[in-house]
Amino acid sequence: MNAKTLRTSLLAVTTAIALTAAIVPLAAHAYDENSTAAINVDAKGVGLKGHDPVAYFSAGAPTAGKAEFSAAHAGVTYHFASAANRDAFKADPAKYAPQYGGFCAMGVALEKKLDGDPNAWRILDGKLYLNVNKDVQKKWLEDVPGNNKKADINWPQIKGKTPKSLA
Repeated sequence: MNAKTLRTSLLAVTTAIALTAAIVPLAAHAYDENSTAAINVDAKGVGLKGHDPVAYFSAGAPTAGKAEFSAAHAGVTYHFASAANRDAFKADPAKYAPQYGGFCAMGVALEKKLDGDPNAWRILDGKLYLNVNKDVQKKWLEDVPGNNKKADINWPQIKGKTPKSLA
């Protein structure tokens, strides 16, 4: 095998590995459009796509949690960056759990259950809200009181429905 063929083969293998690494985490964290659950979880029952809900309040940023620091609440497993964050959550889960079950706040205002992106977040009035992406978040931020009023009215009617049925 000559050097050029070897380089080409190595490049192809490296590219395949990189693409697989990029795709697999997304699939592992995908939400289920056919689930009637009121809380947005991945296939393993983990909320916030493994992000630490307490860190939004304490660190002011989305922070990946670790499975070794986990706690269950309302049938959902949450991961935390530290034992201290896990313990804070266990002491007051309602304070830290995302609103609308971690579904997109703007989506709920529009009678939809859209996946929440842990990177499109905001804490308002001491509550954690997610949006499906940062563009939608900009729209939601234009009228948070009005959008949340609509979402609060819609949530009891849609929380037990599948996202797919609301499309």
